[in-house]
Amino acid sequence: MCPDQTPDQTVPRRPTRRQILWDAGGGLAGIALSQMMARGATHFPAKAKNVIFIFLPGAISHIDTFDYKPDLAKHHGKETKGANTITPFFGKRGAIMKSPWEFRQHGRSGKWVSDLLPHLAGCVDDLTLVHSMVTRSNSHGPAMFQMSSGFIFQGFPSIGAWVSYGLGTENANLPAFVVLPDPRGLPPGGVAHWGNGFLPASHQGVIFGDEKMPIADLRPPAGVGPQAQAATYDLLTELNQEHLRLNPGEDQLVSRIKAYELAARMQVSAPELTDIRGESEKTRAMYGLNHPVTRAYGYNCLLARRLIEKGVRCIQMYNGGHFGAPRINWDAHEDLRGNHGKLALGMDQPTAALIQDLKQRGLLDETLLVWTTEFGRLPISEGLGEGGRDHNPEGFTSFMCGAGLKRGFSYGATDELGYRAVENPVTLYDFHATILHLLGLDHTKLTHYHNGLDRRLTDVHGQVLRPLLA
Repeated sequence: MCPDQTPDQTVPRRPTRRQILWDAGGGLAGIALSQMMARGATHFPAKAKNVIFIFLPGAISHIDTFDYKPDLAKHHGKETKGANTITPFFGKRGAIMKSPWEFRQHGRSGKWVSDLLPHLAGCVDDLTLVHSMVTRSNSHGPAMFQMSSGFIFQGFPSIGAWVSYGLGTENANLPAFVVLPDPRGLPPGGVAHWGNGFLPASHQGVIFGDEKMPIADLRPPAGVGPQAQAATYDLLTELNQEHLRLNPGEDQLVSRIKAYELAARMQVSAPELTDIRGESEKTRAMYGLNHPVTRAYGYNCLLARRLIEKGVRCIQMYNGGHFGAPRINWDAHEDLRGNHGKLALGMDQPTAALIQDLKQRGLLDETLLVWTTEFGRLPISEGLGEGGRDHNPEGFTSFMCGAGLKRGFSYGATDELGYRAVENPVTLYDFHATILHLLGLDHTKLTHYHNGLDRRLTDVHGQVLRPLLA
């Protein structure tokens, strides 16, 4: 039997941070004290105050976007053989397949970007490209969980929860961690991607909906006036305080109380935040709000900027919906040109607009923007339909942008076909460690004691990618 399961408690359990604060600060006052202590309590001076994490479920192809490989055209139609054989995850092994899009150099930095992303191509001088990403799994679910939480299994805190836990909130009237899912559906695993895991429940992500219903149940039901609502709150507070007195230190109840209190404050702050009617026509056009293809994701990008302006610490945003039929994500097994071509029309312009808008408002100097997917795609044809590409965890591209980074900079490289990272491979542990570092958090010190271990986002791995830092 483990020590903390001993009936007579002869071996004392290690106290959690919550228990220490509860005893020292007196119940809810201790929790409030912990939030005050966390606010701005970085391990070293931070470059970024907040982070926007853009995730593209399904795996956008690096060799059709930012990782230019002329050898794909040179060897198009040839088989991979012998030691160079490439084994697919699904389907039939095909021949080497060139990109359906032309690549061109852009900006002062001369970065290569395909014609698939003309708007992001205009932002290359602000991007920090990592071309040598690798991950542990070639299956969507585990790979996405690792990108979201550092582990390929469910049940671990998301990166947004760790940021909330480490930094607290700048605005008591809004959540520290907000999630903007794709209106077309949730990614595989759903809410686990922004869960709190074993961290206190108050650090889980708060979902905002689409433009028609940004926040569900924000307003009281019809017929419930201010006096009745206030009386309900008073009674609920009294009952909760009595339950807390009988059950001191109960994390779930404390978090639920805090959630209701936050919801009450959001009734004042959130309607103004989510109402974009005051934005100029120029801004609305820049984000693509006047076009049905870009409107939904464009609204999320604009809302992300507004959330940053209000002090929200972490925003996790998705571009790509469910994995059923028809496929509304970047998983281009059957028809790369059709899949990526359609999805890029909705993603490219709003993402570029967000970067440009943050920059013109001076927010990019204190905000970190991350754009990533779960893995890459193979340089061979999958042999299905019109020519798709299979999963590739051996090498792919992600980019960061903003505070504390070298801009117009590339790091790492894949081989001549874009199959495997061969120069400065970057694990997700390294990627996460660097994100936390830019936020002023040491990934080896941001820990939470759970089941006998000091757990952290990066497990027992990870190095900060210092060549990326300005």
